Amino acid sequence: MRWDIFCRVIDNHGDLGVCWRLAADLAARGEPVRLWVDDPLALAWMAPHGAQGVSVVRWVDSLPAFEPGEVVIEAFGCDPPAAFVARMAAQASPPLWINLEYLSTEAWGDRCHGLPSPQQQGPGKGLTKWFYYPGFSPECGGLLREAHALDAGDAGWLAAQGAPLRPGERRVSLFAYANAPLEALFERLDDQPTLVLLAAGAAQAPALALFDAEGQRGRHLRAHALPWLDQPGYDQLLRACDLNFARGEDSIVRTMWAGAPFVWQIYAQADGAHAGKLDALLERLTDGSASALAAGLRQLWRAWNGLGEWPPCWPDAAAWRVLCLDWRHRLAAQSDLTSQILRFVCARR
Repeated sequence: MRWDIFCRVIDNHGDLGVCWRLAADLAARGEPVRLWVDDPLALAWMAPHGAQGVSVVRWVDSLPAFEPGEVVIEAFGCDPPAAFVARMAAQASPPLWINLEYLSTEAWGDRCHGLPSPQQQGPGKGLTKWFYYPGFSPECGGLLREAHALDAGDAGWLAAQGAPLRPGERRVSLFAYANAPLEALFERLDDQPTLVLLAAGAAQAPALALFDAEGQRGRHLRAHALPWLDQPGYDQLLRACDLNFARGEDSIVRTMWAGAPFVWQIYAQADGAHAGKLDALLERLTDGSASALAAGLRQLWRAWNGLGEWPPCWPDAAAWRVLCLDWRHRLAAQSDLTSQILRFVCARR
């Protein structure tokens, strides 16, 4: 089938990151994809070599007069252009129209996944849009997981990036929003020799400002700033670390496939709805774990998101790693998002 995926870049790179991974994974399975994006500049570092079977089209006001493919995906409710929707409606066999929603952690996502939305007016009158919710339960639409997502880490990858490794040093990756409580985190990471690997992005400069000119802080802490990494490179970074701090949606799913302990900085919403979403993922993650570990992780995650006080100490590292490996195993036992969306489309065409 031919696929059209529409993506708007809002203020971060997660939307485009998800769309590119989906497009590339579909193309790797023989499905040609047109990725329509209003601001494709981040693809220069995110996917510098492109992907066979994926063509990137600049989403501008005057659209190329392409005929829609068999499947049209609007990512995160971005609404395809009216002229394109009109072309969809004019086809004798209209494409299947999917709204790929944001990552769902709460139970309502299970209930809303796969629901139809008949279009009663506008250029798409007579068409049906289908809601598709990625998520962590078998009732949702799965998570992006390419064939290589569970590969082992490369011990030499960090050294190849110029990161100055020392024996016995804890390695921590940090990819965060600019409002993250960086100083409080660094005070707590200074409890043992630690190399903080600062991913490029909004938090890198303010984080570096908390270290001296040699990248040192306190007794044990060192920092190393990384350049913008392509998606495989970021995945390698996560596999090379003992603890990963990630933000948004695309990055947090990659930390789960890495299998190491992780902490999520969720995208803050003005109405505070993000707090419930954060707690819902914690409940899924810690289900069945020891109460002390679950309580410690909850306090740590909420503190990192500005929702509470910091815990008195880090969770037990060995128990935390076992929990994250078990979580990865549970998720990997479910069908991945691309496989599920292919079945979803075939069942409705």
